[in-house]
Amino acid sequence: MEGAVSMSDVAAFQPEALQLPELSPLALKANPFLAEQLFSQWFSLPDTSRLVKSLLAAAKTGEPLNAVGNSSTTNAGSGSSIPSMFPSGCTPPLSPRSVSGSPRTVKQRVGPSSLGSPLKVISEPVREVIPQFYFKNGRLPPAETRERCLFDIDQHFYGHVDGLQQNEFKSVAKDICKLPSFFSTILFRRIDVNGVGIITRDQFIDYWVKGNFLTMDLATQVYIILKQPDHEYLTQEDFRPILREILSTHPGLEFLQSTPEFQERYAETVIYRIFHYVNRSGTSRLTLKELKRSNLVAAMLQVDDEEDINKVLRYFSYEHFYVIYCKFWELDTDHDFLIDKENLIRYGNHALTYRIVDRVFSQVARKFRSKIEGKMGYEDFVYFILSEEDKSSEPGIEFWFNCIDLDGNGVLTSNEMQFFYEEQLHRMECMAQEPVLFEDILCQIIDMIGPETDGLVTLRDMKRTKLAGHVFNILFNLNKFIAFESRDPFLIRQAKWDRFAHREYIRLSMEDDAEDVSNGSGDVWDESLEAPF
Repeated sequence: MEGAVSMSDVAAFQPEALQLPELSPLALKANPFLAEQLFSQWFSLPDTSRLVKSLLAAAKTGEPLNAVGNSSTTNAGSGSSIPSMFPSGCTPPLSPRSVSGSPRTVKQRVGPSSLGSPLKVISEPVREVIPQFYFKNGRLPPAETRERCLFDIDQHFYGHVDGLQQNEFKSVAKDICKLPSFFSTILFRRIDVNGVGIITRDQFIDYWVKGNFLTMDLATQVYIILKQPDHEYLTQEDFRPILREILSTHPGLEFLQSTPEFQERYAETVIYRIFHYVNRSGTSRLTLKELKRSNLVAAMLQVDDEEDINKVLRYFSYEHFYVIYCKFWELDTDHDFLIDKENLIRYGNHALTYRIVDRVFSQVARKFRSKIEGKMGYEDFVYFILSEEDKSSEPGIEFWFNCIDLDGNGVLTSNEMQFFYEEQLHRMECMAQEPVLFEDILCQIIDMIGPETDGLVTLRDMKRTKLAGHVFNILFNLNKFIAFESRDPFLIRQAKWDRFAHREYIRLSMEDDAEDVSNGSGDVWDESLEAPF
């Protein structure tokens, strides 16, 4: 039959002439019967039969097998002791290639062998060792770092056979752990889980060194120490231990120790400010990712290094707390620690429109923590005043954007902006101010924002521009809108929270001093104490 291959044709084949590709173990696994077929074919050859018989005879007489392979009786015309299936007379010449460049270069076996095979034997590929890249409990520190830390630990615990008490532990937290000193108390309690009141050298090594704190960044260390062991987030309560420590040890807050009620208000205000700026998800659960993205840890270190707490403008300034608290107290006329719409409309000398105040109390921008319907608590007011006086900050932009976005579709249209500006226009007319038509205002707003889509302003557009705060003032804060239109640089500069808080603190403190003078107590305000803006 045409195309069939006879045994004579097979016998005329010379495998070396064909230059077949080498057979790897994977090829044999793919066709497990190939080796068996080739072996059966080779075993049926006459020369193979004679070789096997001679090997058996040699085995019986004890003759070495090498001698049989070198015997002239076994295929003397061949270079190998194994008979070939293919006569040498029918072998075509090899192509003129160099031995080193030939794809059929035979890889040498390890050790001598008298048996050959037409099947090429290849060595196993060398497996590349991939270094470990995941460590469940964190990467181990370098040996040098670990030894240096152990040396420092020995120095601090030297002479304290029983261990260190809490008042002796502050140097360990600051010098070895490189944490702010006000973390010493909470760190001590994290290690002294049984409340013995003493931490031994071995206990500290087990927690700090074996707990892999040496390889963590400072933000991760702070996060793990502050959070509850069964939580993967920080709550407001988790910050109270370090605030109590700051209030009891910081020289800039020593004057508050005689007024514990204001100590509590200061601690609350600092925590609210932290969550307003850092907890961007608004869940009241501050994550490690949010902590690392913030400047909170840097502010904590500054608190530890700076004796004047008012120079720590981020979160911890007492002057900032004073302004926030006094502003709330001014609006809370009945002092029940709650304010309503009528109270809030008086904020900033009636600067805000009724429509925007209604939107604040609708809680579309942020749900109130107050449990009283229609009332805003102190925490809610802290979020409000930080958003109002720092409109260009990311949380401020998000707060007011959601207030103006009436349909909640994530886009501000001209109709929505006109709805809020109408009240501004009416107020300008009542104040005998020259009114600015909305058509002109809209063009100005679009030029200030430069939205990606004409006529539609997104939250992304507002965050991209540096004039977002001025856009919001145009729509619902008349006093700041007029200041911006008149380009009063002094008033425009007040848009930043730090400058606003500083100016308000001076004003409020002067009012308090004037009240003290009228009551026959206190000193007259010295204008030289007022710092320049």
